[in-house]
Amino acid sequence: MLCKIEQAYCAATVLAINLSGSGHEIMMMFPRRSWSVIFACAALFMAASQAQGLPLVQPEKAVAPEIRSFAGNHLHAMTGDVDLPLSKNAQSIATQKSMPTPHAPPPFKSLRYDEDYRYLHEPQRQSDFWDSIKYIPIKDRENWFLSIGGEMRQRYEFYHNPNFGAGPSDSRGNNDYLLQRYFLHADLHLGQHLRFFGQFMSSLEDGRIGGPRPEVDRNVFDVHQGFMDLVILFKDMMPLTLRLGRQEFEYGSGRLISVREVPNTRRSFDAARLLFRVNKWAIDGFWGKPVRNRFSVFDDDPDPNKSLWGVYAVRSHSFLPDGHADLYYLGFENKQGVFAQGTAHEVRHTLGTRLWGQPLPWEYNVELIWQFGRFGAGNIEAWAVATNLHYNLSNLPLRPRLGLTVDITSGDRNPASANLQTYNPLFPTGAYFNLADLLGPSNFIHVHPSVDIYFARVC
Repeated sequence: MLCKIEQAYCAATVLAINLSGSGHEIMMMFPRRSWSVIFACAALFMAASQAQGLPLVQPEKAVAPEIRSFAGNHLHAMTGDVDLPLSKNAQSIATQKSMPTPHAPPPFKSLRYDEDYRYLHEPQRQSDFWDSIKYIPIKDRENWFLSIGGEMRQRYEFYHNPNFGAGPSDSRGNNDYLLQRYFLHADLHLGQHLRFFGQFMSSLEDGRIGGPRPEVDRNVFDVHQGFMDLVILFKDMMPLTLRLGRQEFEYGSGRLISVREVPNTRRSFDAARLLFRVNKWAIDGFWGKPVRNRFSVFDDDPDPNKSLWGVYAVRSHSFLPDGHADLYYLGFENKQGVFAQGTAHEVRHTLGTRLWGQPLPWEYNVELIWQFGRFGAGNIEAWAVATNLHYNLSNLPLRPRLGLTVDITSGDRNPASANLQTYNPLFPTGAYFNLADLLGPSNFIHVHPSVDIYFARVC
């Protein structure tokens, strides 16, 4: 039996430049077969870094680039006296970066509302051209300021035999196109108790055969985020924050709730959210509806068929090396749930835990997920196991990082039965396996060894 092989040179050349001040972020990705291009660009980047006076990465700091992607939790921002339940190694690096000097501005964050530029009220810390718009004081009042930022991303994708030959393509089976994404945001702080955050998004698609894909390729112009924070300060407790409005969610490793960074349009929710701490626990409670990304201007709206609610908690533990635990409950309703056995009303409950840490040179991340509920007239009984293990050889040339990922998610046993055993990933990252993301994380066994090498410092 013959079948077509789908080849995805996802982001054959991608250039993402962050124009938000205090530095620039550049991301480049290449076709898997173009090794000569990879090494040529790597050499070029190293030469450019040295020409600009940027230090190359030192072996003992090999773990720094992985803090956000592997061990980071987006539960709360590290600002002021708020102590996140991060890995000790991640916390050390984050603490250093949260106390910037004139020559070491803080890094940009995936969730832009987690950034805090109030340190720029000290003139001696202002060192970048963009600092003047990252911190705009209001009436010389303490904690009254406006911060402005933005992002631009250009992404080129090339597919051969998309959707295993069933997708749109030309006579040779090819489909290539350009994706553009632009963000502009403003963060207004009116003292310690009141804050407003707004973000506009424009995502454009050009040249794709078959036109833009719904939700992920095009959104000409709309409000991506717009929320208000009400902060209640207690004398002997950590602050409690009530967040109301359109906002991004991202929890844990992004297996169930993520901003969907890789596709051209990110995901947001119209939601109410409560953020607080109890002893060593950092806890979020929330209810919201995912926002539907439409093609035109100011036409995005909450999905009337879908709702998400739950509680997500994180704390450190000593029973594992550098141990941390995430515990969560997620409720999900879809009035038009679609699976192989048909379309029906889906109400699904998810209980999960994630154990993770970075006792260098080791890194580990294990997640156990159980789902139950109702799908039409049948019961839901599904599960998932996700593991991620890395070992850093930081003292070797190019600082190799060895990894092994093993993921298993359940699938339906009998499509003729009303009961459903298919795992639902809810709102996962758009790159569960890789940047091409050819398959979704349901009904599969995934074994993925990897080797990461580093040529130069990137942030």
